[in-house]
Amino acid sequence: MRIGLLTDGGYPYASGESRVWCDRLVRGLAQHEFHLYALGAPTPRAGRGPALPPQVARVRTAPAREPRDSRPYGRRDRRRFTTHFRQLADAVCGERNEGGGGGDFAAGLYGLADLARERGGLRSALRSEDAVRALESACRAPGARRGPHVATLSDHLALAERLEHALRPLSLPWYGEEDGLGAVDLCHAAAGGRTALPGLLAKRFFGVSLLVTEYGVPLRAHYLAAEGTPAVRALLAAFHRLLAAEVYRQAAVITPGTTHIRRWQEKCGADRAKLRTVHPGMDADRFAAVGERVDAVTTGGDTADARTLVWVGRVEPTKDLVTLLHAFAEVRRARPEARLRLIAAPGRGPASAAYLAHCGALAARLFPDEARFFSQDSGGADGAAAVGRAAVTFEPLGDGGGLAEAYAAGCVTVLSSVVEGFPVGLVEAMLCGRATVSTDVGAVVEVIGGTGLVVAPRDPRALADACLALLGDPERRARLGAAARARALELFTVDQNLAAFRSLYLELLSRAPVRRDAETVDAEGGPLPFAHPAEAFLPGLWTGRGSTPAWAEPAVGAYAGGGRG
Repeated sequence: MRIGLLTDGGYPYASGESRVWCDRLVRGLAQHEFHLYALGAPTPRAGRGPALPPQVARVRTAPAREPRDSRPYGRRDRRRFTTHFRQLADAVCGERNEGGGGGDFAAGLYGLADLARERGGLRSALRSEDAVRALESACRAPGARRGPHVATLSDHLALAERLEHALRPLSLPWYGEEDGLGAVDLCHAAAGGRTALPGLLAKRFFGVSLLVTEYGVPLRAHYLAAEGTPAVRALLAAFHRLLAAEVYRQAAVITPGTTHIRRWQEKCGADRAKLRTVHPGMDADRFAAVGERVDAVTTGGDTADARTLVWVGRVEPTKDLVTLLHAFAEVRRARPEARLRLIAAPGRGPASAAYLAHCGALAARLFPDEARFFSQDSGGADGAAAVGRAAVTFEPLGDGGGLAEAYAAGCVTVLSSVVEGFPVGLVEAMLCGRATVSTDVGAVVEVIGGTGLVVAPRDPRALADACLALLGDPERRARLGAAARARALELFTVDQNLAAFRSLYLELLSRAPVRRDAETVDAEGGPLPFAHPAEAFLPGLWTGRGSTPAWAEPAVGAYAGGGRG
């Protein structure tokens, strides 16, 4: 089976959680042939790309900066463009399509796609005066929402530029029947919205089924990252909402990573019958040694320091370490021997460094002479002794097995975030067999499922009470840690993630209509029986097009003109 995997600037060239998941998917489903289509990825130099598994047959990239259209538009094409772009603009500016049922937005989008395919692109047209005039007319048309009415010329110019970037996938040379998305059996988008746009066109042009996986909420990310005036932000939000709704409407199956994401999708018009929750898969082997040490303990809970709380993650304002430090001050009043170890992964940008400095100053004020900062060079016996004496320590996360050992450093893992998607750090702690105290944000309750304590965010007193309850009860810690590890191994491993997608691929292939191509018809266009021998459908890399073994190839001309009756 040939899978067209659609990514947005991630796999196979960029790092991050999306790249890790895609790589595991491709390597774990080795019986399929993968064609990778990466939006916004850099064009690799010869011999400089990443090492990919043999089941990756093709990699196509779309650089962030696109070339100009290959053919200039004539008067007739300009009229076509204006008509379709005005349909799309009316839907974005108007109120009648806010529910995302298709309508003018879909008609405009697919009309622009057809024009781009015929004329080699839309870049010049989307930046033209015709596009700006269409936006201006749509914003001032009867029935438009109140916000677009106040948009100025500079707003229309900024919006046209943003829409050109969002609609850039329409102009890509990916839509060939033999050398593009028409040659795949299934499109699998690693996110919704713009990332899934090539999948929408593959379905329109070739009837290819679309599977959409979301481990985040792209629409929410667009809301938070939007820049510009209020009118521009409102119009961009409307565009992305309508695009998300159209993606959900056309997708055969949608796989949210959590119930939290599923609720967002339903609000955007996704059909509940299409939704299948597939949790992200974590590499349980990395934490097996620590988790098995906990399993081996028969009394007293675990072998970790029974007075130590651990926090692991990136130091960012959304992690709300300020609340955690105030909560720990309450813990120290009740249990003076308690320790808090803050083990931080490398931050992202100057904002992370500034927040770390702010938290360090707060710790120094709350715990005079008992807060310590450590670097990678602070190891050895002296460093370990200093960690043991300090009330609060800020420590860098080590490489290799450092992550598992970080969770093993304490008997309770704490998560104090005010914003979370899928709490990866929480699952890692569960795989290590740690009892946890978490805030009720994102998918935390769904992940914990009763195997840890959950409190309201931004409530230092509640967080402190939960930590004290576990610090003072080793048997309860042991029960919760064992239950958490069992739950994580059942629901959040790479194996269960791969099994879910393996099943979905086969299900979608069985439901997809037969698409005849040159290999399955004779010279007169009629069906060619046994064009694909039954052996060709067995799992294996040799089942790809042009790689069928000689013993499985049909004889030349066999059955083409009928057979013996």
